[in-house]
Formats: sequence, C-alpha cells, structure tokens
Amino acid sequence: MTVYDVTIIGGGIIGTAIARELSRYKLNTILVDKENDVANGTTKANSAIVHAGYDAKVGTLKAKTNVAGNAMFDTLCKELGVPFKRIGSLVVAFSEEEMVTLKELYEQGKINGVPNLEIIQQEDVRKIEPNLSKEIIGALYAPSAGIVGPWELAIALAENAVENGVEIRLNTEVTAIEKNQEGFLVTTDEGHFQTKYIINCGGLFADRINNMVNTPSFKILPNRGEYNLFDKSVGNYVNSVVFQTPTKHGKGVLVLPTVHGNLLIGPTAEAVDEPRAVETTIGGLKYLKEKAQKVVPNFPFSTVITSFAGLRAKVATNDFIIEESKESKGFINVAAIDSPGLSAAPAIGKMVVEMLKEIAGNFQGKEDFNPNRRPVINFMELSNEEKAAMIEKDPRYGRIICRCEEITEGEIVDIINRKAGATNLDAVKRRARAGAGRCQGGFCGPRVMEILARELNVDITEVVKDSKSSYLLTGPTKSSKHQEDSDQLVAVSQDK
Repeated sequence: MTVYDVTIIGGGIIGTAIARELSRYKLNTILVDKENDVANGTTKANSAIVHAGYDAKVGTLKAKTNVAGNAMFDTLCKELGVPFKRIGSLVVAFSEEEMVTLKELYEQGKINGVPNLEIIQQEDVRKIEPNLSKEIIGALYAPSAGIVGPWELAIALAENAVENGVEIRLNTEVTAIEKNQEGFLVTTDEGHFQTKYIINCGGLFADRINNMVNTPSFKILPNRGEYNLFDKSVGNYVNSVVFQTPTKHGKGVLVLPTVHGNLLIGPTAEAVDEPRAVETTIGGLKYLKEKAQKVVPNFPFSTVITSFAGLRAKVATNDFIIEESKESKGFINVAAIDSPGLSAAPAIGKMVVEMLKEIAGNFQGKEDFNPNRRPVINFMELSNEEKAAMIEKDPRYGRIICRCEEITEGEIVDIINRKAGATNLDAVKRRARAGAGRCQGGFCGPRVMEILARELNVDITEVVKDSKSSYLLTGPTKSSKHQEDSDQLVAVSQDK
C-alpha cells in the first residue's frame, strides 16, 4: 500500500494553493479530487475578483487572509504566468444613508490594513467610470483590488506543484477515512492508501469529508450565484470592479471587466439544498438585469454570450474554518472558503503549511524547488517576428482553431501535454480559451475534440465535455454495415 506524508482532498483554488506551497518541502504529497479536472467546483464559477479587504469583519480569518493574500498576487501570478490586473474597485452609493455605510467600510478597511482607501465624490466617480448612473453620489475607492483568471490560477498552481513533485489523482472520490496509529487509512473509489496527515479542502463537500472521521462540527450551506458574461465589444464599459453598497444579504450584483476583455455581471445569492445545483434560472437572470441597470442604466444587455452559476460553501458563522480537528490529530479542516476565498488563497496556503509544521515538526526544504511555471505561449500577443519564429519551429502555431479567441493548434497541443494538462473539452477551454468566445465552441469544438483524441491517443468518442459522463459522441452516424449496404446499392445502380 502506498504511504503518503500529506493528502490534500479537493483540487480547487485552496487545495492547489496548499499543494504548491507544500511542494517546497521534501514530502510525499498527493492531491485527490473526485472531478475530471482541478478547479472544477466553486473555482470555475465565481466573480474572479482579488478583493481589497475592507468588507471582511475585523479580527476574522477572512480579514487576516484577504489582505495578506491580496499583497501576494503580483509575485505569484508573475511566477506562474497567470493573467492578473490591479484595476481598483468602487463601492457606489446612491444616498446619504449609503454614504454612511461606505464610511464604515472605509474605517473597517483601514483597521484591516487595506492600503490607499479613499472616499470619493460624484465628480471623481464620473471621471473614473463615465458610464455609471448619474444618480451615484459617491463611492469607496480601493486601488489595490484586482481581477484574475481564477481557474487559470488554480491550474497553474497544480501544474507547478506537479513539476515540483506533488502527485495529483483526478476522478478519485474519497469514500471513507479511518484513523489509525500511522495516521489515516483513506479509501477511495479507486483503492486505498495510507497517509500521515490530511488537509480537507473539500469545498461544498468539506463537512462530509470531516464527518468520515470526526464528530460533525460544521454544516456547509450551499449558496448559488448566477452570472451573465458579455461579449468583448462591451468589455471596456467599465474599467474597474463596481459594487453596490452591501446589505445584510451580501455584496450584491456587481459589474466588472474580466482579464480577457469580456464584461461580467453577477452574482445572485440564493440558498440551495443541493451542492450540485448549478443551473441558471429565469428569475435569477432577470434579477441580475434589474439590479445591474441601477448602476449601468444604458448597458446593452443583448450582448450576453453565456450565462452560468456557481456555488459558494458558507457556514452559519460566516467565517473561514482553518483548524486542526480536536478529535483527530493531523487532520486539518480548510472549509467554508466562500468570498473572499480566491483573494485569500495564497495566504491560506502559507497559513496551512505553517500549521502543519507545528503539528508535525519543521519540514526540510527542497534546494531545487522551482517557483516558476513553464511559460505559456499566447500566440496572438507575440510580435510578427516572434510569430514567424514559432511557426518555423512548429507549423501548428500557424493554424487557427478557435476563430473567436484566435487560439492556435500549437497552443492547444501545449496545454494538453503539460503537467496536469487538459483531458476534455472544457479543460482546454479553461487553459487555452478555445471555445470561450462568441460562439462558445460551436465552430471550434469538433476540431478541439479531434486534437484531444490524437494527443491523448484515444478514440474521439471517449472525449468528453467535462465530467466522465458528459459524453459528446456515441459513435458514427452510419454504422460500417449500413455503409456496406449503401455501397452495394450504389454498385447495383451503376451496373443498371
């Protein structure tokens, strides 16, 4: 039986951040996830914001890790080659009552350590964002806020972790955990293994993972958020992240650009019972439009290219859970990581590793740890000379597969053959953006499937959209027997 030092359960932004941080040390580490790819839960469907940190209540884990994590993004994203932009955020107010709330957020942010916060008046709001409603009378401006590619960051963290020795097993669901003298016996639908320590990053299923070995101590409350994504033709309608003044129900519907030039509006906030309830609803999408129109009254909502929903893992205390189990030494829960979990992820990664050091004793670092991920080639961002050199080296970079996003065959082949590489249609979309444009894969999808089948050396009917069961093809439209019969009929006709 294989024995590991550390097992991370869950391959979202938190699990991959911890995996990459642990890869700095001489440890036998494994990350397991029940999905067909990393970043396939909450991480693939959120607002993609690196929050400044003024919204988190003073003294909470959210406040501590948000501000610390925010400061780490410049270096982290540079090392990993992930798109990140500090574009600042505005929390807009429509009344004097809301201006009072902004001042409270300003004071809270100052205590939390958020840099360069400022309350600005209507005239300055209009200078920053001329397309916003003229009814806005002021805003809280946080220049340290930013936007990032959330799944791209998690994928890059996973890839760099594997490059530094971490093992990743996908399509591997943990079904039981037993505490024993050596640590824990982990049972999955793919077999058993022994581990000294467990880090539970199970997201929406973190309470179930905890309850396999511990007395129930928290309950995950799934909360659904729906979004609309708009065409790049309106991607510069706003230049910063625009929030409405928050209420007791949350941060509300926001408007922001994405790192790839689209525009995003959302989310709703709806408690649901099922941790897989990611369907969009007529009511939810109608709500988004109604709320967004208050901030951007003249926005062309007809430019939407897709809608989607994501789930956040909340708990009643409304704070992160990052702690060792009181019952099982060596079992660390990293749970209820809802907003601002993406912003806090780098800091959470370091925090959990330090916690594990205290439990296990200090770890020996690797002299050959490489923090830099192998560079990703964005062909259309190269100069003409660089493009010519790439095509000379590999002609596949001269063949456009995704016309909407201008993605080449060479780029798709590269992301398939990387560590923790793409194995399905959506995995290619998240890594290389083929299928992320106006047609949402309507034109390039079949070609991407052909490339996947070729590079993975599988039959094209085995290429799925996302999960193992999300098949796209079941077989040829005409069987070989049908084709033989057709050929015979043609031959007889010609003879006559």
